[in-house]
Amino acid sequence: MCIHLNSLHAVLVNGFVCKDPKVVTAEDFFLAAKLDMPRDTKISKVGSNVTLINVMKIAGLNTLGISLARIDYAPLGENPPHTHPRATEILTVLEGTLYVGFVTSNPENKLFSKELRKGDVFVFPQGLIHFQFNPNPYKPAVAIAALSSQNPGAITIANAVFGSKPMISDDVLAKAFQVEKKTVDWLQAQFWADNHN
Repeated sequence: MCIHLNSLHAVLVNGFVCKDPKVVTAEDFFLAAKLDMPRDTKISKVGSNVTLINVMKIAGLNTLGISLARIDYAPLGENPPHTHPRATEILTVLEGTLYVGFVTSNPENKLFSKELRKGDVFVFPQGLIHFQFNPNPYKPAVAIAALSSQNPGAITIANAVFGSKPMISDDVLAKAFQVEKKTVDWLQAQFWADNHN
């Protein structure tokens, strides 16, 4: 057992410092996350709110290889194309309908997608770009995702490409996307908000 500790004076395991086992308590394995409560989807331009429970929030997850997320979707909200570099994700729809999918790697770039309803489950393989979208213009949706890492990471594609700091050269992106530089400049000028808490 290696409980994550915010200190530099202990043994490192899997990238995180371990707390002395003699001082571990039940609180190291607990978080009053209130995952049964709806989250505000208006905080994000994409209409979703991801509440991630990982090793940074529950120290006892250190070295256990799991984490959890509640995802709330506004009507027509989405969790935009993103990837988890360190985790496979399994998503269960709790309320509403979601259109979900992932894309395989080059050269196939094949899209695997499905419309999910309450109780349905879908798996997103580690490292592949995937998304979830609520197609209902009137009703919100909610899902729970389990991830196979204590710290899965999330790279939202649009944020990484058009919102990097410093910015990627518009010459590079114009050529990569085969668009005019003014289109890239417009995209880079947008406010790229994070929907992850």
